[in-house]
Amino acid sequence: MTAASSAPRQLFVTTALPYANGPFHIGHIMEYIQADIWVRFMRLRGHEVHFVCADDAHGAPIMIAAEKAGVTPQDFVANIASGRKAYLDGFHISFDNWHSTDGPENHFLSQEIYRRLRAKGLIATRTIDQFYDPVKNMFLPDRYIKGECPKCGAQDQYGDACEVCSAVYAPTELKKPYSTLTGATPVMKSSEHYFFKLSDPQCVEFLRAWALDAERLQPEVANKAREWLEGDSGLGDWDISRDAPYFGIEIPDAPGKYFYVWLDAPIGYLASLKNYFARTGRDFDAFLADPSTEQYHFIGKDITYFHTLFWPAMLKFADFKVPNNVFVHGFITVSGEKMSKSRGTGISPLRYLDIGMNPEWLRYYIAAKLNARVEDVDFNPDDFIARVNSDLIGKYINIASRAAGFITKKFDGKLSMAWATQDDRFLSQLRGAADDIAALYEAREYGKALRSIMELADHVNAYVDANKPWELAKDPANNARTQEVCSRLLEAFRILTLYLKPVLPTLAEQVESLLNIAPLQWGDVYNALPDQHIVQAYAHLMTRVEPKMLDDLFEPPAAPAEENAAMAVDTVGAIEAIDAEIKIDDFMKIDLRIAHIVDCAHVEGSDKLLRLTLDVGEGRLRNVFSGIKSAYQPEQLKGKLTVMVANLAPRKMKFGISEGMVLAASAKDEKAEPGLYILEPWPGAKPGMRIR
Repeated sequence: MTAASSAPRQLFVTTALPYANGPFHIGHIMEYIQADIWVRFMRLRGHEVHFVCADDAHGAPIMIAAEKAGVTPQDFVANIASGRKAYLDGFHISFDNWHSTDGPENHFLSQEIYRRLRAKGLIATRTIDQFYDPVKNMFLPDRYIKGECPKCGAQDQYGDACEVCSAVYAPTELKKPYSTLTGATPVMKSSEHYFFKLSDPQCVEFLRAWALDAERLQPEVANKAREWLEGDSGLGDWDISRDAPYFGIEIPDAPGKYFYVWLDAPIGYLASLKNYFARTGRDFDAFLADPSTEQYHFIGKDITYFHTLFWPAMLKFADFKVPNNVFVHGFITVSGEKMSKSRGTGISPLRYLDIGMNPEWLRYYIAAKLNARVEDVDFNPDDFIARVNSDLIGKYINIASRAAGFITKKFDGKLSMAWATQDDRFLSQLRGAADDIAALYEAREYGKALRSIMELADHVNAYVDANKPWELAKDPANNARTQEVCSRLLEAFRILTLYLKPVLPTLAEQVESLLNIAPLQWGDVYNALPDQHIVQAYAHLMTRVEPKMLDDLFEPPAAPAEENAAMAVDTVGAIEAIDAEIKIDDFMKIDLRIAHIVDCAHVEGSDKLLRLTLDVGEGRLRNVFSGIKSAYQPEQLKGKLTVMVANLAPRKMKFGISEGMVLAASAKDEKAEPGLYILEPWPGAKPGMRIR
């Protein structure tokens, strides 16, 4: 359907499920903003939209992280989930429901879909040789095995797919494999596994029709799907089972076997919708069975394979609705580089909010960079400042600031709108753009839409410059003209606000209050404000971005931000390269000491920090804040020995003074090795001993 269609539509929209082993990063926020803009636009058009997501709660990484933290996997996930609201509310993300893949709805739906696939002969079992960690005493999931890609030879690739050449393979095909848990060389053991027969001719035939439909997937995504479908080896069957111990959903009639997390994770989309409908009195089955229901998924390019092959095939042959589209986007970079905290190029979403930066600045900037292609989005600090200040303040807000004050001060807030009943050439250009802008929003060409809107703002600002209301207002003889000019500008501002509302929802609410109008809908573009309508007194709508804010936003290379105040170092399986070489004199400047954790407590008001009271053998206690709350409970750390940087300058934080830094290790990939691992010295070490 086109953007100009007036028939109400019924849509089901999701974003990729974040893995529940850590807080949101800026890549999550970018995806949520992209989807949220689309959802808000559709709602403005009068369509019924159900927008849901959930925590991806299962898998070995969660199980292992929970074990390390001394809590159940359910409690571990619940702790992570409790921090989601600050991000979602902070960036004005309008999800209708947030759920968990460990909810009862997902257990039911995953097992039901499996039973339906089994009934159609699409489930097979076979005994396979599988890597086993002899140190950890467990079968190793694909993402816990690394080695050289069997296709291109790239090093440090995961056991299921190569991030360099996109090849998909079995873990046993890796060259020089090692366990990312212990570094041990895995041994081979046999185990019976369950497979979804993706290679079945009926699956292949369906996917050729579905994935290669020119109207369904972006060209580059469809081309990749074609490679997978038409490659020499064709589609392979999909291993959907894992052996105990495993945190997940049990496979019916298969004791000790669990669904691989990638089977139940996308089913979490349906489970979240089912949970939402149960709470709101809607019929879940009827909604999905309705031919008019449209289903859309927003995802990153790294999970395309699962969403364009396994997911639609599972749904199709389990007799569920298949997606209308899967919208794939690229990654986010900073000044052209992949994000890295150690290089000071990481962006913390919570830090962005904590230092007082307007979330709608980021919404606008990201939207201005987004299009319908699978391209990376680059955050450039200088460009961010220039674009926000120029477009939003210099062009858009400038219109209201030039006109609204005169209406309230000179005319008791009353607009003169008699001219609006006529064919007004000034407004016709603004109103005439409505269908084109709508089409761009629906096509996810946000950058083009915003450029069009700012061109209209330029048109309005040219009218401001030509009529100079501040000059007209000096002479009472010009009152009628002043009132009309300012009223015309506020009507233009109303139209521009409507066009920007999907991107700037909170600012739009402020404008609706200023103009004393009901919430704007897309059709209101043609309904001018009435004559003698009264507006409220003007108040500042948005401030400018100050360069110092960007300095505060980026984490300095030598010290991580408050919310993550623990030093991350490479572990086996980490992707980061070794940093630049240093001299021994550089290292000797860092005074590393054994510290005794005398006490440990939560920090009120922080989702990240623990307060450590440390004895470093100097006859006094030190106070250190450390961003390890996601990995440890206070009682786990009390009485332990650890390692700290003792000669780091004290740092004033919002919660107090931090007198050093404890050391912890983490891998870069969150699904490979979740969480942080605080360093513990060998038994016998004493507080104050120096590490050399």
